[in-house]
Amino acid sequence: MNIRIGQGFDVHAFGDGDHVMLGGVRIAHERGVLAHSDGDVALHALCDAMLGALALGDIGVHFPPSDARWKGADSRAFVRHCNALILERGWRVGNCDITVICERPKVGPHAQAMRELIAADLGIDIDAVSVKATTSERLGFTGRGEGIAAQAACLLVRA
Repeated sequence: MNIRIGQGFDVHAFGDGDHVMLGGVRIAHERGVLAHSDGDVALHALCDAMLGALALGDIGVHFPPSDARWKGADSRAFVRHCNALILERGWRVGNCDITVICERPKVGPHAQAMRELIAADLGIDIDAVSVKATTSERLGFTGRGEGIAAQAACLLVRA
């Protein structure tokens, strides 16, 4: 088979802070997220999708929260590591699609910058990276503003 598909999901509760990281972009916000690394749900979901496509476990296997090396880590490094694992095995990312789920912050104004960073980290064209957002219509923990979530899909093709 010359393609593989993976999907990922991540969630973080809001906590103290003045920004969130999404898709590698620092976005001003009245709250931060509770996380061991930088808490970038978009990139964490993407990593899980990438790893899942090749059955390589999940982000917690590769970057366990029990390991002090990852305290406050930039999630873009996680994406680059996952991409290296993919390339080493003779695959490459064909495209990825990320959806951020939150009421706030607004993702749309930052989506292009996120796409550019992700494309650069994966070594793919920007038109192969989709970043979008949705709300949960004020339902559930994201709707109540208690946290933020993201889901991602990733297609791998033989290099």
